[in-house]
Amino acid sequence: MSRMTRIRPTRFLSGLAAGALALMAANAALSQSAFSPAITVNDRVITYYEIEQRALLLAIMSTPGDVRDLAREQLIDDRLKLEAAEIAGITPSEDGVQAGIAELAQRVNLPPEEFIQALAAEGIDEETMRDFTYSGISWRGVVQSRFGAQVQISEEEIDRAIIANSGAGGVRVLLSEIVIPATPQTREEVTNLAGTLSDIRGFEAFADAARTYSAAQTKDSGGQIDWMPITNLPPQLRPLIVALGPGDISEPVQLPNAVALFQMRDIEETGRRAPSYAAIDYAMFYMSGGRSPETLARAGELRGRIDRCDDLYGVAKDLPPEVLVRASKAPGEIPHDIALELARLDDNEVSTALTTSNGQNLIFLMLCGRTAQLDEELSREDVAQALRNQRLQSFAESYLAQLRADATIVEK
Repeated sequence: MSRMTRIRPTRFLSGLAAGALALMAANAALSQSAFSPAITVNDRVITYYEIEQRALLLAIMSTPGDVRDLAREQLIDDRLKLEAAEIAGITPSEDGVQAGIAELAQRVNLPPEEFIQALAAEGIDEETMRDFTYSGISWRGVVQSRFGAQVQISEEEIDRAIIANSGAGGVRVLLSEIVIPATPQTREEVTNLAGTLSDIRGFEAFADAARTYSAAQTKDSGGQIDWMPITNLPPQLRPLIVALGPGDISEPVQLPNAVALFQMRDIEETGRRAPSYAAIDYAMFYMSGGRSPETLARAGELRGRIDRCDDLYGVAKDLPPEVLVRASKAPGEIPHDIALELARLDDNEVSTALTTSNGQNLIFLMLCGRTAQLDEELSREDVAQALRNQRLQSFAESYLAQLRADATIVEK
């Protein structure tokens, strides 16, 4: 559960987020050209004020990483999404926008009017939330109209997904991976490369490709990952993985900063039911310097002197609040790249495979614990809808990457 679902109506922010917002507000006050263009996207303007507003919203939502950088990236994507919606003739209704705001308000247990007032009290305009909601609704319409007819889910796929998500039979998998870094500018090219690599045949050929192209920590071992329960993997990936036979290679998987391929080396049933998880508790400690030898050495030293996630609070006590982020989320809510790293970890183990801010910061990622899910009967209709949404999301990410590659983006 994210912090935003635990807030009280009278106060949105803890001291941690409030400090970050105070800093951003001070920076905004110093700016004398808040409404001048900061970025143009195909001649559509994004102002410094919009960036500041989106960053404030992301801070309130406890979004990991540099919220200002994320705000810029999200607003660029929003301009591309709105342009695509205009071309497709899609215009969300006022009722649709209000329903979207009401849905967000419901997540924090507030009526829409109080939600807007609470945002205003933190310096966020109602128009900022409207723009955020309008863009999301527009994009869903674009994706549905463009790709909806292409998504057909078979009964066999539903069966495999139910097995994968329930842990029935204690399925565990032995995988290899290729993870190729991608930026908005290079994602289309990287996706094409991954598509070519997905035609590889044989374990040794895949291992050679991993050593050549992969940026994962497993590259030196040919991309090989140890045995893991299928339920450790992100829910979105389980149907894709469990459908593979030994030697098969997945289609390209879009991650936030990379494109990945997986090869099935082996799959077996252990005879024991593997647990499903309602929530994953994890911590991210950001270390400047990316994957430089010096930063990796600092990360190794830190790993040697802490035993559990709570120890990180002492490490970060004199540092800016955004340096340490701790979250407890449902598996499906965790970004794919982080979820994949967490899948390999046991409680209180650490990964240093990921970076953020275009490689400038190393993510010291620590698994704090997993909360088992109570048994629930899976509805075939719900599973089919989840599979449809997953496939549409894959189409949407590829299409947005194409729009990015074709766009003229000028940052001031």
